[in-house]
Amino acid sequence: MDSAPRDFERRSWMWLCIRGRRLELGLTAITFIVLSVSRGLLGDSAPTFVGVFALVALLSLPDVRTWLARRLVNNRREARLAHIFWYCRVLGRGGRPPSLVDTKDFPAGRIYYLELPTGLYLEALEKRVPELTAAFDARVIRIQPSRDSVRYVEMTVVYGDPFRREYPSPLLDVNSCSLWNPVVLGVGEDGAPVSISLFEHNLLIGGEPGSGKSVALSSIVAAAALDPTVHLVLLDGKEVELSLWLDVAGHFVGRSQKDAVEALKEVQAEMDDRYLELSESRLRKIEKWGRDGLILVVIDELAIYLRGGEKALRDEFADLLRDLVARGRAAGIIVVAATQKPSHDIVPTFIRDLFAYRLALRSTSPEASDTILGQGWASQGFSASTIDPQRRGVGYLLAEGGIPRQILSANICDEQLKLLVNRAVEARLS
Repeated sequence: MDSAPRDFERRSWMWLCIRGRRLELGLTAITFIVLSVSRGLLGDSAPTFVGVFALVALLSLPDVRTWLARRLVNNRREARLAHIFWYCRVLGRGGRPPSLVDTKDFPAGRIYYLELPTGLYLEALEKRVPELTAAFDARVIRIQPSRDSVRYVEMTVVYGDPFRREYPSPLLDVNSCSLWNPVVLGVGEDGAPVSISLFEHNLLIGGEPGSGKSVALSSIVAAAALDPTVHLVLLDGKEVELSLWLDVAGHFVGRSQKDAVEALKEVQAEMDDRYLELSESRLRKIEKWGRDGLILVVIDELAIYLRGGEKALRDEFADLLRDLVARGRAAGIIVVAATQKPSHDIVPTFIRDLFAYRLALRSTSPEASDTILGQGWASQGFSASTIDPQRRGVGYLLAEGGIPRQILSANICDEQLKLLVNRAVEARLS
């Protein structure tokens, strides 16, 4: 009765012994054959001659030496992976573990590109994440499908803290910019800047109090303010976070729901006028070099406008916001909204689901994280509840690519914000 499990164990152990050692086994076999042949021709001096020849060849062929060193390092990694997969029972049919295709190092860990064997699939691999995390002695492991094929996956192993230092905003080094170009939000785990294209997209930001929503908003508002062609509409439920940009904004609204409704009505009217112009010009969307510039609507503390005050004003505000988010793309209207937890009782789902881009900052639970990013991401290792509460501005960005990635928002202190405000005023006056 136990013959089948024992046979499986034996086959999987054979794969374990072979995986990651094929190059060494091949080199050993070639060396043995060369020594056997050369001994018959050169006698006892054959080993010395072969050794000197191999050394000279390696010294004179740097490309071969580099390739061989890289292959040996990858083989060691593949052998270690095979052992970890075997002990964690991450195996396909015949006991085969995933094959290592390539690796990529980044400051806080390593990305493994894997080919799954027959009988193993992404969901089965995700179930083993807790065992794999312990086996790698890692802080977190995330597994996501490859864009090329379902047979391939990317396994990100994070060992250290990728965000030990603050990331200064690149906007501090420029006097003006264009919102038509991607906006740098922060830096990723690999140390590279992370940017998003806001044109034709809307962004929803969520997270617990103190998680860094205002930090993330600052980069977006600053980039828009430094573009003289952008019309800024700022709705600040706290009346302090966006008030520094008062001299740059075309509209600035505090807690007043009535004023917020009137501001959105004006944006809606402009949107309708633009669509009429597009229809008459036989165009599908506004162009970069056209007469109309982009309109950025930034709403901080969205829940204040959707849950407070009079019900009639709440409903009207919700209808206006839904219309702007749903139809504003081609008209050059961008909506960026921030709130603590955009659950259905705070932000209606018919509004929340229209936001294609999401940024989930530190959240209290996986469910709260999924409320921001979308259902199911927490179970795949993308949960904002795992973020250190002391890491203000760290979150998961769901934008281009369709897979969340962890970023640290660019930091802009109050003094730097004042400097950027002055630059924005000068850019709009020139």
